[in-house]
Amino acid sequence: MTTRTVNLGSIAKITSGGTPDRENPAYWGGTVPWVKTTLVQNCEIGPEDIDEKITEAGLKSSSAKLIPAGSILMAMVGQGKTRGQVAVLATDAAINQNCAAIILSDEANSRYVYQQLLFRYEEIRSASNSSGQQNLNAGLIRELRMPLPSLPEQKRIAEILVGWDTAIQKTEQLIAAKELRYFGLVGRLITGHSKSEAWRHVSIRDIADRVQRQGDGGDYPLLTISSASGFIRQEERYSRYMAGESAKTYTLLRAGEFAYNKGNSKRYEFGCVFQLNGYEAALVPSVYVSFKLHDAVCASYMRHLFAVDYLKPQLRALVKTGVRNNGLLNIRPDEFMGTTVPLPAFEHQLRIANYLDAASAEIDLLKRQLSALRTQKRSLMQKLLTGRWRLPVQEEAN
Repeated sequence: MTTRTVNLGSIAKITSGGTPDRENPAYWGGTVPWVKTTLVQNCEIGPEDIDEKITEAGLKSSSAKLIPAGSILMAMVGQGKTRGQVAVLATDAAINQNCAAIILSDEANSRYVYQQLLFRYEEIRSASNSSGQQNLNAGLIRELRMPLPSLPEQKRIAEILVGWDTAIQKTEQLIAAKELRYFGLVGRLITGHSKSEAWRHVSIRDIADRVQRQGDGGDYPLLTISSASGFIRQEERYSRYMAGESAKTYTLLRAGEFAYNKGNSKRYEFGCVFQLNGYEAALVPSVYVSFKLHDAVCASYMRHLFAVDYLKPQLRALVKTGVRNNGLLNIRPDEFMGTTVPLPAFEHQLRIANYLDAASAEIDLLKRQLSALRTQKRSLMQKLLTGRWRLPVQEEAN
């Protein structure tokens, strides 16, 4: 069996939309669903996902046009990951001017083409022109090339890959539910009891010592803190070695010690604290506030406290001049060390930590499963969407 390779423009009509005048109330609040680029996030867009509607007058007065269900939308403009993301439109809807609508002919299966565009995301982004925001345009999208097997094989490939998408989505939902439960447990076990007279509230400086040791010339990994993953190798985060000569001033952190990264992020608005695990020692940026807990404090208990952003209200109050140009919050090390945490008796800390460790282990296992599913799907895409693997199918009768 041979598979022909086609330009997307040969199997689809590519068009874009528009935005009615926002200042004219006669154009808004009607019955025509109107899709913004922000909704195009490698997903399916149904009626329940669309939060704005325009009127028939708004549709006729602008370059907005009604796009049929089953079409594929692509974000042509956007910072970060937005540009090049796609969505299957599950309802007739108008779109804005920053979306491209890919209206397929009868010889192409929308789910198959959708998977092809997911697979070719980096290729699509690299096809962007070099001006301005490096936007996509209809001409570039038309030139995208992909294998096009018979319609029955397209459908079979799409069914397989959608099955993996379903497994990935269910795992993501389970992780979200488990994380919600975890935060609830922390609230009940720590926050809910922290006002008890038996619980002391102590500053971090009272239960920990600053770590400011410099490297001893040994060959240590250079780590940085990711708000999503904790300590990771610098080259993994930035795809290259970033420290240069500044590595000589890095702090030597040992296993079990903590560091506060005062860079703000979406997940931790006022910085995050992580414990060094998985390394005997490592070098970390000296701008981090590094510290070692006293022996009378359960490190696992504190790790959970930091994970749920317990210090956020206190850190917010410490921010005086907002974010500096380098993205670091204006919080001094002595101010961070002065923040307070609830501290029950050591035995109570251990009991809480053991309970939360079990809940956290469940989440970690699910995240590893999710990573494996994504890797497996990517491997399948590389074989099925390039024509390396062919699927036997019964051709549909004309």
